[in-house]
Amino acid sequence: MSTLENKGIIAKAFSDLSAGNVQFFLDAFDDNMKFTVMGRTQISGTFTGKNECFSKVFMPLGSKLAGTQQVIQDNIIAEGDYAVMQSRGTAPTKAGGTYDNAYCQILRLKNGKIMEWTEYLDTKEAARVLAE
Repeated sequence: MSTLENKGIIAKAFSDLSAGNVQFFLDAFDDNMKFTVMGRTQISGTFTGKNECFSKVFMPLGSKLAGTQQVIQDNIIAEGDYAVMQSRGTAPTKAGGTYDNAYCQILRLKNGKIMEWTEYLDTKEAARVLAE
């Protein structure tokens, strides 16, 4: 895949997630992907395989949210199989507040699928929402 195609896959995946099309978001990832969430939170660590990634990261965080997280893509820079996305996300929480976080995501794609994802985020904000 070209750099431009890889940027398009990432942009569409996160745009579709914001629009509530979770299936395209999920389909953008390879079944054997590796996901690393930086920091020391309940959802931090390195997870292998789409099922483990989503059950150990997205389900715990998603269980605290009252809606779909809106992801604002500020910047996507790509070269070859790698892309870096600077983004912000916001979502209402079930506790009545909001989850507002900022991200730097490094993604590696192969054959049109996201194979590796490393996410840097405001871990204090993630821990706060996970504790609600």
